[in-house]
Amino acid sequence: MDRLGQINTFSSFFRVSRETIKYLENYEDLVINTNKTLNLIGKSTVNQIWHRHILDSFQAIDFIDKNDEKIVDLGSGAGFPGIILALAAKDRNYPLKVELIEKSSKKSKFLETAIKKLKLNTKVRCENIFEKKKIIYGDVFVARAFKPLPIILKLINNQLRNYKKIIIFLGKTGKDELLEASKSWDIEYKQRVSITSSDSIIIEVKKLKKIN
Repeated sequence: MDRLGQINTFSSFFRVSRETIKYLENYEDLVINTNKTLNLIGKSTVNQIWHRHILDSFQAIDFIDKNDEKIVDLGSGAGFPGIILALAAKDRNYPLKVELIEKSSKKSKFLETAIKKLKLNTKVRCENIFEKKKIIYGDVFVARAFKPLPIILKLINNQLRNYKKIIIFLGKTGKDELLEASKSWDIEYKQRVSITSSDSIIIEVKKLKKIN
């Protein structure tokens, strides 16, 4: 699918303002240009950025409502989905604060540049959350292309606090991962098939307890 077709597909799923489309285009340019010197996204996905990254990330806004106060993006990388969700919240007039956690200093600087350019209510924390073992507070957490599910669940159990929901993107092996995880964890969640791939799912974890 060419770029225009991807944008039209995006617009068929999400009715956003022209201003938001412009911000998304500015972000697209920034990612593509920076990707020439810094590995932000796979080269094979550059020509499919609207479908593979923007639309895929934007769909998580359906799990968020205007009463949510803060979303934390774990391992933000290029800003998918954190930056995209900040733009989605801005488009919907949600007073949502977004925090991006990224261990790479170079990627963190890129994210800070993007935030300034897009005028977002977002901040970046450049740290490795697995090294500090620091408790992380927020009511919504999101993880996309971050870590395998068992590692994410352990992180949720040990370090995330005050959450109302945790949104996790899972690929082709997602259902198998959940089945395996259910042997060690009592998980309360709901799931939805991704709008970008029938093989992928997004889950919203509401409660999690380790099985002894």
